[in-house]
Amino acid sequence: MGDTPSAPVAALLERFHAAKPVRAWSLIVTLYGDAVMPRGGSLWLGSLIAIMDLFGIDAGHVRTAMSRLTADGWLDRGKVGRNSFYRLSRRGERDFAAATRRIYVAGEPAFDGRLWLALLGPGVDDRAAVRPALERAGFVPLSPTAYVAARPPTDVAGIDGVFVLAADAGEVGRALAATAWKLAPLAGAYRGFIDRFGPLDAALDRTALSDSDALVARTLLIHQFRRSVLRDPDLPAALLPVDWPGQAARTLAARIYRRVVPSAERLLDRIGQCETGPLPAPETGFSGRFGAATGSRGRIPEPVPRDESTANVTRKLDK
Repeated sequence: MGDTPSAPVAALLERFHAAKPVRAWSLIVTLYGDAVMPRGGSLWLGSLIAIMDLFGIDAGHVRTAMSRLTADGWLDRGKVGRNSFYRLSRRGERDFAAATRRIYVAGEPAFDGRLWLALLGPGVDDRAAVRPALERAGFVPLSPTAYVAARPPTDVAGIDGVFVLAADAGEVGRALAATAWKLAPLAGAYRGFIDRFGPLDAALDRTALSDSDALVARTLLIHQFRRSVLRDPDLPAALLPVDWPGQAARTLAARIYRRVVPSAERLLDRIGQCETGPLPAPETGFSGRFGAATGSRGRIPEPVPRDESTANVTRKLDK
């Protein structure tokens, strides 16, 4: 496992370490959500240290990160003899279940051509108190007294002084959505992802990665991709800019992920240990990740909007 990384993976690692400070705990959260949860959820600290060494993160920083994640309630620690094992806490599992759907499942949200507006009447004295309820119902602020939602809202009937109406999105829908949901920074993040991982995609056309490089590439890919996708409001295509890069980013992520997962899993087979021995095989459904991402946007039974659970994971990335 001590081999020098290949050129495209070394470039990704250099970009990762260039972002100061290096957030080891955030990368560990990615590893657990992407690779450990599908294989039982528990990992021996020694295995984690060996994996993080591939990223240039030493054992001391790993132990500090694990203490922080445990103290923050993201991980639970268990011991067998002198060996420590960590798994996501119940809260962490709940939050990641929602985040996993956003990351690996693509879908076109249902849209009937209408936007929903919530207008705060003069009877609303405390606007700040009303805002959380409106956001839970799916609204985002357009102005101090006007909110907009792309789906029929929920749980707004009991908010005194708030008037809800539907309006045809029409020709202004895209411009309104870009303003309300602040799409320009997100589009820039998606384009940055494409620029960062495009060279790896091209390199994979020429040669396969080693098992260790594959695990590094896979983890960094998801680590970067989810920074954007968990902030994505999951708007219907009719409300997105015509040059929206989100689908191109998802297609790239899917193509790379599928090509590196088999080698990465071989490494986990060799070095991943839980309380009972080697990590179990990935759960049923693991092979279907990014299943709808390589062609046109598929449809899924229900939209998967950004909710409080995915916001929790996003906040962990930003700490």
